Amino acid sequence: MILFSFQKAGLACATVALLAGGASQAQADNLFDMLFGGGNRATSNARVEPQRGVVPAEPVRRKSPRAPAPKIAAPSYYTYRPAEPVHVDFSRIAPPALESAFEPRLDGAAFREALPKLAGFELFAEKGIAEALTDYYSKNPDFLWVSGYHANKRAEQALRVLAEAGQFGLSEADYTVGVPSADFRYDQIAERQKELIRFEMILSARVLRYVRDAHGGRVDPNKLSGYHDFPVKPLDLVQSLGFMARASDVAIYLNQQHPQNSDYRALRAELETLRAAAEREIVVDPKTFVRPGGSNPEFAKLLKIIERDGDADLLAEYGPLLKSHADSALYADELVPLIKATQEQHGLKPDGVIGPRTVRAIAGESKAARIEKVLLALERLRWHPSDMGETRVVINAASYMVDFFDKGSLRLSMRTVVGSPSNQTSFFHDTLETVEFNPYWGVPRSILVNEMLPKLLRDSSYLDRNGYEVVNGSGRQVSSTAVNWGQYGSNIPFNVRQKPGPGNSLGELKILFPNRHAIYMHDTPSKSLFQRDTRAFSHGCVRLADPRAMAAAVLDIPVEEVAASINRGGGQPTRRKIERDIPVYVAYFTAWPDAEADGKIAYHGDVYGRDERLKIALEKVADTRAPSS
Repeated sequence: MILFSFQKAGLACATVALLAGGASQAQADNLFDMLFGGGNRATSNARVEPQRGVVPAEPVRRKSPRAPAPKIAAPSYYTYRPAEPVHVDFSRIAPPALESAFEPRLDGAAFREALPKLAGFELFAEKGIAEALTDYYSKNPDFLWVSGYHANKRAEQALRVLAEAGQFGLSEADYTVGVPSADFRYDQIAERQKELIRFEMILSARVLRYVRDAHGGRVDPNKLSGYHDFPVKPLDLVQSLGFMARASDVAIYLNQQHPQNSDYRALRAELETLRAAAEREIVVDPKTFVRPGGSNPEFAKLLKIIERDGDADLLAEYGPLLKSHADSALYADELVPLIKATQEQHGLKPDGVIGPRTVRAIAGESKAARIEKVLLALERLRWHPSDMGETRVVINAASYMVDFFDKGSLRLSMRTVVGSPSNQTSFFHDTLETVEFNPYWGVPRSILVNEMLPKLLRDSSYLDRNGYEVVNGSGRQVSSTAVNWGQYGSNIPFNVRQKPGPGNSLGELKILFPNRHAIYMHDTPSKSLFQRDTRAFSHGCVRLADPRAMAAAVLDIPVEEVAASINRGGGQPTRRKIERDIPVYVAYFTAWPDAEADGKIAYHGDVYGRDERLKIALEKVADTRAPSS
């Protein structure tokens, strides 16, 4: 007997059951069974014969509990609180003492003479940077940015990079450094020493801030929400100062701290293009919504854009219609075929209803909105490894797409269904491990408690009737009617799994990259959702439009071999290890290179509302770095 453990912190991975208001409980049960792979309803009232090896029990009939059924909460968003800068304690800089008063002047003598002039100087920096400054200069008591009585070439290189931070989507204001005047009087050496030692410390602090921001981002993603899960990117700031002290060109080192991948370069190029471009001639309210027969002043703008950008075939068929409705705010019925044709050209579901996705496809987003999305995408990319790998899987929940790159080339791209706003797909990266054919579905605790338990409290035979197995802590399979489901609250000490088969929620296969969120890619019996433009309907896992093709691609085998593995062994579960090292990025980018459009940046809706939260976090970081800091 195989014991399947619960995923305590994970999100569930099946379709959200959308129950229409006012639906009866029987209707709700039928819909749940349809979506989650329940058994044949025609036989639902038949007597259940206990399976061999299963502990039988008489049905337990209970009254409805007075207290509401327990619930397991999904991860939450946090109030972002950036770490406040701390005062740099220069008294901690203690260079090694000279062995003898008669020793000749050593390298760093000028620094040692100037060091006492830091007394009373207030410089604020992030805690790690403050510690790195005192640590580095205690071990290396010499100027890094000063030669003689002037800022040196190394300082000029660094200052130039800091001044160009905006080209990488950073803020130049975060790295501002005042440069000592080139002119000074030799009878004011003491004052010059004070000016130079303070310039030295400010520039080191701001350069280290730049290194840290470029390397891992300004925002700690894990402080945004429970959906964000990123390892700390290692960075030795003391070592960074050492590298720059030895570098022939500091600019090269600083530029290398940014992500070194094609997606980052594409987003940077898009940012530069957007900033140089003029605003679009016609700007449409992105929240515009209008149905046939309705009226909206933004509708006339959409018609103008369709006429301006339409291809020859579209204008040949609908040109006269467009002219006859020019400047009209009324969405007349005869315009529905035109809107449907336009939607189809943009890869949208041709339903004739104009909403935010249709507006975004036809009119695009404003220049300011696109710049903001690119800036947020650049920040998010800094949370990932700099080199994301030539062979990789990228799941972008915001675009509902997954791409598989094999040795640098796009091998596969397909639609996905991702978590709903209430059961969001998390944001992290991992490594693919196995493909499982004909999988069991181990019911996550969140679904068991939040959705199945209320049914079990009314009918303890629910799981037995609908193709689920219940396993106790000893590994023995028991009948669901043998369990007093109401006595455990949310701490149910049983594992529940759905048997392989046509109705299984995971379909024919799943692709695993074990993580604490219990998220993976898988097949589904619910194929119709892939035809929708907005595809956020799961409990967090990622459903694939063509799972056999993805399994074949990551295993590097023919699709026919995948089909044979599914059919082998009478539909029993089997596994196959993925032999290659393939990182998987479960990501969220509302601006992202479209792999099927030669890397052109595509813009997507913010289905989880994460853009606004990240924007607020960045503003809070900027506040802590105000000039007074």
